[in-house]
Amino acid sequence: MATVFSRIIAGELPARFVWQDPACVAFLSAAPLQPGHTLVVPREEVDEWVEVDPALVTHLTTVAQQIGKAQVAAFSARRAGLMIAGYEIPHLHVHVWPSTSLADFDLARVDNAPDPADLDDAAARLRAALRDLGHGEVVPQD
Repeated sequence: MATVFSRIIAGELPARFVWQDPACVAFLSAAPLQPGHTLVVPREEVDEWVEVDPALVTHLTTVAQQIGKAQVAAFSARRAGLMIAGYEIPHLHVHVWPSTSLADFDLARVDNAPDPADLDDAAARLRAALRDLGHGEVVPQD
């Protein structure tokens, strides 16, 4: 059975995409820690990051780094946080979010009911920042 992320990638479920390339996609988290919290997800359905080809892990972290740079710019964050947890959904995903302190790493603080308008705004800001960084070819239209 396909994971929720595979269904999002297939277009069966909605998401606010900020990056799409042949190997992976990135979209906003439905339960963000901070505005702009993004998940970088391989198109290939694989559960554990230690099981994938090292080239894919390298690509995912390279994309995550670019998204982190865009988050710092778009949300005036001190840093970008990064985490691979993978307990909720058995499909590898890298969390990247704007961070101002270590408290921003507490997954118990996620917003389980974010305002859709806030998510739309965060996606637009992040897409614009990614375009400003020269990634227009992989950033979907608003």
